[in-house]
Amino acid sequence: SNWTKIPPPLFKKVVLVLIDALRDDFVFGPKGKQFMPYTTQVVEKGTSHSFIAEAKPPTVTMPRIKALMTGSIPGFIDVIVNLNSPALLDDNLIWQAKTAGKRMIFYGDDTWVKLFPKHFVEYDGTTSFFVSDFTEVDDNVTRHLDRVLKREDWDILILHYLGLDHIGHVTGPNSSLVGPKLHEMDNILKKIHISLLSKEGEASLPNLLVVCGDHGMSETGSHGGSSEEEVHTPLLFVSSAFEKRSGPFSQPEVVQQTDLASTLAVGLGLPISKNSVGNLILPVVGGKTMREQLRFLHLNGFQLSRLLQENTPAYEKDPGYEHFKIAEKSHGNWIKLYLDGNNSEVLLNLGKKVLKQYLKALKTLSSSLSKQVAQYDMYSMMVGTVIVLEVLFLLLLVTPKALSSRAEFEVPLSPPLFSLLFYLMCLVLCAVHVIVCTSAESLCYFCSMSWFTAAGVMVLISALLCGILSAVGKALGNSRPPVKNPVVSNSSWSEVDVLILAGTIGHVLSLGASSFIEEEHQTWYFLINTLCLALCQELCRNHFILKEGGSQHSITLKQNFDNAKETYECKNIDIPAADDAKLGKVTASAEFLKGSDKWISLASPWIILICCRLLRSLNQTGVQWAHRPDFGHWLTSSEHKSELSFLAAVSLVMIFILVQRKCSLVSKIAMALGLLGVYSYRAAIGNIIFPWQHDSKDISKGVTEARFVYVFVLGIVFTGTKDLLKSQVISADCSVKSTGLWEVYSGLVLLAALLFRPHNLPVLVFCLLIQTMMTKYIWRPLKFDAAQTTIMHYWFGQAFFYFQGNSNGIATVDVSAGFVGLDSYVEIPAIFLTAFATYAGPLLWAIHLLCYLSSEVSRNSAAMGHGCFCYALVRSVPVAVYIILVTSLRHHLFIWSVFSPKLLYEGVHVFITAAVCWFFTAMDQN
Repeated sequence: SNWTKIPPPLFKKVVLVLIDALRDDFVFGPKGKQFMPYTTQVVEKGTSHSFIAEAKPPTVTMPRIKALMTGSIPGFIDVIVNLNSPALLDDNLIWQAKTAGKRMIFYGDDTWVKLFPKHFVEYDGTTSFFVSDFTEVDDNVTRHLDRVLKREDWDILILHYLGLDHIGHVTGPNSSLVGPKLHEMDNILKKIHISLLSKEGEASLPNLLVVCGDHGMSETGSHGGSSEEEVHTPLLFVSSAFEKRSGPFSQPEVVQQTDLASTLAVGLGLPISKNSVGNLILPVVGGKTMREQLRFLHLNGFQLSRLLQENTPAYEKDPGYEHFKIAEKSHGNWIKLYLDGNNSEVLLNLGKKVLKQYLKALKTLSSSLSKQVAQYDMYSMMVGTVIVLEVLFLLLLVTPKALSSRAEFEVPLSPPLFSLLFYLMCLVLCAVHVIVCTSAESLCYFCSMSWFTAAGVMVLISALLCGILSAVGKALGNSRPPVKNPVVSNSSWSEVDVLILAGTIGHVLSLGASSFIEEEHQTWYFLINTLCLALCQELCRNHFILKEGGSQHSITLKQNFDNAKETYECKNIDIPAADDAKLGKVTASAEFLKGSDKWISLASPWIILICCRLLRSLNQTGVQWAHRPDFGHWLTSSEHKSELSFLAAVSLVMIFILVQRKCSLVSKIAMALGLLGVYSYRAAIGNIIFPWQHDSKDISKGVTEARFVYVFVLGIVFTGTKDLLKSQVISADCSVKSTGLWEVYSGLVLLAALLFRPHNLPVLVFCLLIQTMMTKYIWRPLKFDAAQTTIMHYWFGQAFFYFQGNSNGIATVDVSAGFVGLDSYVEIPAIFLTAFATYAGPLLWAIHLLCYLSSEVSRNSAAMGHGCFCYALVRSVPVAVYIILVTSLRHHLFIWSVFSPKLLYEGVHVFITAAVCWFFTAMDQN
């Protein structure tokens, strides 16, 4: 009959209950049977249809709400936009419902209010980011329920409960708090279901209750990644329109999360959103006549084929489109038979056949559309890549000069900026920009910028290119044949140098493989273990082989080297500072460690290896073996709270012992009180217990205790900053500066102790222990130069990033760290604290490098400059190469689940490195 008209609605009222982070096993597994008895009864014996909805990564709230309401697959950038959601402009179910005159009420996560402003006739939003709140956030939703369920002035009610997600973030999925929360949700669902049934009259349409999760929860309680626990959520449709279930309950069928939008659109008598890639979930309309079912499927197929036509030039050759046309033809034949009044078995069998054809066509169309969703803004990506590569090339070009004794390289700017090449480049690039932006059909980010900004970018690219050419010319002009000198020519590469270079190149190349990115921690563990063995060999050589040469040889060498240096200075040629260090290594045996220190020095690489092995057992990370039990899981289980408390107490005492040695008396007292506050905070929120405490019933948010610690963190950092300013402005005293830097470092250690979960405190202890041992027994005795020390710090920093339990998946970010000491969501402090807690390992090693190099300035005045340059370079190379790799692999199967999260981590790490390099430059007297 009339195909242009949308079919009438199948349900009168719809209640959508979205329980944040509801995993499928929380409903269909043993936890469901134990804590959600009413829901389990409805699922197994009631008038319901149950499914497992599969979400696509990134599994964070805002992109998942978009997927549920638009039926489309959101972009990866929504992970960042999730922090502050703009209004959703795509065609969506909420907009269609408002246009059709449906009255909607919403209570819960305020992300909905931001995405759909002015769509709800009544709403009450609660902030989703304050993860320390388990109860109020849900009570704010439930308090409206009794009043709303009695009223008749609404068509759609949406409830978004956040408590379960918050419990997961703070205490994990196996916490004792999960059960009571699931029971609370079960009672709410029971109340809604009974109310909806009581309102159904004889003549009116039935009501529908939909229960779903936006994403799941990993074994650590977080989400964002693509593990099964994070992507599988329950999806329940409960209505008196369905037949009662009979027979044993079987494992629910898996559907896509995007299927909900098209299914609800059909149920409410609304048009399907035009960008939806979802399929109609057939059992929901299974009670209708064959003619109606076929019409619903045809509507869905028509919408998907239209979307395919818009996105694919050769759409007619697509298998899904071909299947749809065949199904449509068969459907026409069925209609003819039906209108002829044929009610035989033939009509029924043909109807079933058409139904199968439609379902196959929908599945194929949906699959091919899901693969085409990503539209890349190649022009903007190319411009960004060119700038990144120019900066990297400039860094590589100046490496020999930057690591020389003067540690400076002048990039000639004025000649190239007034050259013909510069103006030609600017003109060519501006012309290219105009051509691309006027002919580009799809939206381009760089083209949407103002012309003034775009011109500035073109000038930057041209200036960098001319600067590079000028620097190359200068380098070639200054290259003279090397003066023959026995000392300088003998300075060959050591095994440690070869390992550092090979390890860095090897790691960069490994970024091209998804498995190496998923398991990147293995690369860093392997590199630091190998480094320890190389250092062991170097120590043995210095203790036993070079000693036999005696001190006479060293004195002669020193005289030779001084003469050579004078000759070079007369001729105005730089001798690299590295040679100084290499000579130092030879002379070191004369003033080498004596007695017991010698044996501790020889044992130190082995002690470091043991520490690293213990840390590996603390947190399983990556993807392949993340599910395996580790020591961290054992400690955090509720029956081992006393063991965790003892470990936390010992760790805090060890942190104090290792940090206080270089602090002033005031800072020592502040540090001790601060660490005591850390223990009190963890005891207040119920992670650990005091010895006299038998249970932890009086759990609070620990706001007072955390703020008590923040006072001491700020106090210690302020004391250190005061010393640093004194050393910069009043007197150039190295000892004052070293003390100041160490106090800033101590303040950051105290902050890390507060933000780390109690089972992770040993990571901080081992970090400080390894730094102390390497400074005293490896770097100083072996007199490694600044470049070598910097790269070793960087390697250990990267390894400690993974020792913390981090990975290249978003799920391992500990969001709860951003809310320590806050009683409401404050964006800037929350982002800063979360970033600091995540990158504490690399940051603490970078600041320790600064402390170490500032104490080495007496030996090499350019040590700080060398360290800063090497740190910038060793971070820039992998990032620049990874940007090229990720661009070339943009159509890879794992681009969203593996490569994109890694790019996000790299981006944030570059920002942190920039801050560290700025701090280095501020501290460098030269």
